[in-house]
Amino acid sequence: MVGAFAILVLSYHLLLWRSGAGKSRMAPEASGAWPIIGHLHLLGGSKNLPHLLFGTLADKYGPVFSIRLGLKRAVVVNSWEMAKECFTTHDLALASRPEVEAAKYLGYNYAMFAFSPHGAYWREVRKIATTELLSSRRLELLKNVRISEVETCMKELYKLWAENKNEAGVVLVDMKEWFGHLTLNVILMMVAGKRYSGYTGESKVKEGRQCRKAIREFFRLWGLFVVSDAIPFFGWLDVGGHVEAMKKTAKELDGIAQEWLEEHRRRKDSGEADGDHDFMDVMLSILGGRDTTDYDADTINKATALILIAGGTDTTSGTLTWAISLLLNNPHILRKAQEELDAHVGKERLVNEMDISKLVYLQAIVKETLRLYPTAPLSGPRQFIQDSILGGYHISKGTRLMLNLTKIQRDPRVWLNPIEFQPDRFLTTHKDVDVRGKHFELTPFGGGRRICPGAAFALQVLHLTLANFLHRFQLSTPSDAPVDMSESFGITNIKSTPLEVLISPRLASYDLYE
Repeated sequence: MVGAFAILVLSYHLLLWRSGAGKSRMAPEASGAWPIIGHLHLLGGSKNLPHLLFGTLADKYGPVFSIRLGLKRAVVVNSWEMAKECFTTHDLALASRPEVEAAKYLGYNYAMFAFSPHGAYWREVRKIATTELLSSRRLELLKNVRISEVETCMKELYKLWAENKNEAGVVLVDMKEWFGHLTLNVILMMVAGKRYSGYTGESKVKEGRQCRKAIREFFRLWGLFVVSDAIPFFGWLDVGGHVEAMKKTAKELDGIAQEWLEEHRRRKDSGEADGDHDFMDVMLSILGGRDTTDYDADTINKATALILIAGGTDTTSGTLTWAISLLLNNPHILRKAQEELDAHVGKERLVNEMDISKLVYLQAIVKETLRLYPTAPLSGPRQFIQDSILGGYHISKGTRLMLNLTKIQRDPRVWLNPIEFQPDRFLTTHKDVDVRGKHFELTPFGGGRRICPGAAFALQVLHLTLANFLHRFQLSTPSDAPVDMSESFGITNIKSTPLEVLISPRLASYDLYE
């Protein structure tokens, strides 16, 4: 046994030597790597969040350094200059995703286009999703859905207050849970034509919570470093039981999506679906009964619907939760946001989408929240599909890329007082900086070919929800202690603890809430 392990270690180091032989100026490797597992032991657990660890390592090794994830090598980019080089010069070389267990078991064997490798299938399905759900034209056609869902959720929140307020006239609400409920309903209506009520006691409450729980577990599992991804010959061990957990969550989500699909097919066959079509209706029409060379039509439909719902739920609700947390910890900024709403909207009517363009301070709050707490702190993992030169360093084909957005977006060379919540910067020194992938110092949605296609949708929901919530309700914390800003471990950046807020109506008449 000892002899076999020694041979394994020797073979491992021989492989590393051969992979680097003849290559000039390799990116500096962070210290602390162990034989076989590399730096994996440094990346586990919420006490050592990878994006924060990588930020510390960047201070020592520079904006580009390498780590070893078992037998796989990865480079970590920590500056906007190198991010720009990735999104422009090396965009095609970085247009693919690494093959990992999560994409296999959670993503219908890579059928979820967000995690599919670069190729014809990815281009085709991404084009369908963009054209039929996320394009400007389609979002305009579907605006009544998001407006209606935001309005319904606001009314439910008022009803919750009216039925449960205490003697002080306030009610305690977990806004993290509530934002999750709202964003799930918005994207669900657009994709699957369904709605799960959160506070009215309807029969779908349990199903909605089950769906959200499964989506949250989906993202948690995606954020894990699975041993077999790094050391393939250990795959049979399933260290930590991660693969088994992925299979369980995948089965649960597939069961939900299968019910939706069968319901849509029944409606289509009976002629009930002749009115407004949601995304699954459109996919049924586009795909018909045809199977592609990659996947059958039902798999494509379910995989695409689920990744759109998952991608539009946790990320958007997470950003709303961070925004309110930051506002509660900075009451002068909260007060200024509500003063802007009162100046442009008043207290005699409700906010509508046409008001958003005038609410420049609210838009700045959203930008500043995305700067401090990007939805995916390490962006989406990418993989070099050809040898490249990045920042003067040779990067071998097959190397993975991690973009440390947290470090980039808190760079003191770019941002004055980078860790402070200062929305005003986007009205002065950074007023022309956008978040849609063109300004590389602020790319919370990524950039290049793999930029998040749902950025415009996310911003619409963020602005409309935040404006309505701040306009309609007074909010405060239940104690004098600041809001806990602890982050959770995972591919998405979610607040690790609940966000309990005391709310009460602030408009001129309760009739506006009915």
